[in-house]
Amino acid sequence: MNKFRILGTTAIVIAASIVITSCKDKRSTGWEYAPNMYEHTAFDPDQANPNFKDGKTAQLPPAGTIPVGFKRFDYPNTREGYDKASLEVTNLIAQTPQHLAEGKALFVTFCSPCHGVTGQGDGLVVQHGYPPPPSYSKGQSSRGGAMKDLTDGKIYHTITYGVNAMGSYASQVAPEERWKIVMYVHHLQNL
Repeated sequence: MNKFRILGTTAIVIAASIVITSCKDKRSTGWEYAPNMYEHTAFDPDQANPNFKDGKTAQLPPAGTIPVGFKRFDYPNTREGYDKASLEVTNLIAQTPQHLAEGKALFVTFCSPCHGVTGQGDGLVVQHGYPPPPSYSKGQSSRGGAMKDLTDGKIYHTITYGVNAMGSYASQVAPEERWKIVMYVHHLQNL
């Protein structure tokens, strides 16, 4: 009987200590597994940081560095840059049925709202009253010359920087995707 009394008393003490310690802080989530995931020592980009001389967490990249995956396009957004790109820039992606199909899909997504699915300047935006871009096969470029004579460099430069009412698509379309669109635009020039 003495044994049962000791076990009962021990059970009551354990239960009471659990209740008392668990009710101490209502905001506590209990045990933390890997507390460094909850209380990180990393600085937020906008916080002051004593580890750097200028006290900023967000540091500028060193001069002359290029982000991983970035493709440099050293032709300025000027008429001279456009003309120079026309002479020097060519598509390095192989013309395959798969690349042409991908170029078509990208063209339909990004370009057809204005240029139309067949590149005739009759897209949905134009049907709602926006001024039409010139046809790739019959139109004249605002920079001079026929649209059917646009080179790889001219088309790539225009996608990168935009022209007239067309804005830049550099942030939406990756460089390799731009080349696939260029390939498909050449297809549309021959329609």
